[in-house]
Amino acid sequence: MASYCILGGTGFVGSRLVAHLANRGHRITIPTRDPERARHLRILPAARIIRADVHAPGTLAGLLGGSDAVINLIGILNESGRDGRGFQRAHVELMQTLIAACESAGVSRLVQVSALNAGAPQASSHYLRSKGEAESLLRASRLDWTILQPSVVYGPGDAFLNRFAGLLKLIPWVFTLPMPDTRFAPLHVDDLVLAIARTLQDPQTIRQTLQLYGTESFTLREIVRMIADALGLDRRIIGMSRGLSRAQAAWMDFVPGKPFSTDNYRSMLLDSVGKEDGLQRLGIRPRSLAANLASSLAGAGLHSHYDTCRRTAGR
Repeated sequence: MASYCILGGTGFVGSRLVAHLANRGHRITIPTRDPERARHLRILPAARIIRADVHAPGTLAGLLGGSDAVINLIGILNESGRDGRGFQRAHVELMQTLIAACESAGVSRLVQVSALNAGAPQASSHYLRSKGEAESLLRASRLDWTILQPSVVYGPGDAFLNRFAGLLKLIPWVFTLPMPDTRFAPLHVDDLVLAIARTLQDPQTIRQTLQLYGTESFTLREIVRMIADALGLDRRIIGMSRGLSRAQAAWMDFVPGKPFSTDNYRSMLLDSVGKEDGLQRLGIRPRSLAANLASSLAGAGLHSHYDTCRRTAGR
């Protein structure tokens, strides 16, 4: 069995990936600055949780020793400031540190989970530009890399469908929606997890970039309508123009948590739909959003992580 180091292993995608790989007998190292966030993974005997700052070059190189591959899931959708430095640190500087650490530790295999539209010439958001810069660094390295570019990822406990579900419950009667016509091809989290697992086992994916997305494409308005209907909420959804969407984003830049930021607005100027079917190449038939919407909206949050890990551990 293999040994993997997963950066971002305590998050939404990472928790399910750790459980999936551990269930197949692989040994997993999960570095985190806050081990408390990984407590739901402690029931997995194959998971080793290490308190560490992955941005520290010497620390990261030491953690990678003995690993067969590294999977990088770390990414942010918003930063505390507005000048892009947060995105540079989380995406670009971390990639520089990770490449150097892999070379120092003798680990050649690296799977990078990026995003659709990363580095696109027309991309104006710090998020997509920094993701693209990280990809360029990796492609220029000597590592055996694979870059996965998913569309928006959904599933139980996600921050996409469930965020809109929470807002729809809070706001009665009329729901105003920024960027309503942006299109997405949502990808189920378990399809992404399976894609990562198969990529790790498939040498044909080395030095390849794979776009990952669902077979169904929806506008944001259509997705929010589906959520409201699934929850039995009678809401009138009013789409905002680009100008109003931009104005709302500029105001929300200063709202704690940034529910919708200027950088989010800029990212949503591009549709998150793919052109090259990476799932088909990996032999994966994507799940339907309509068929999995109800289960994605049920049992969200921390306990869904516990349930996943308990099922994996057979407890």
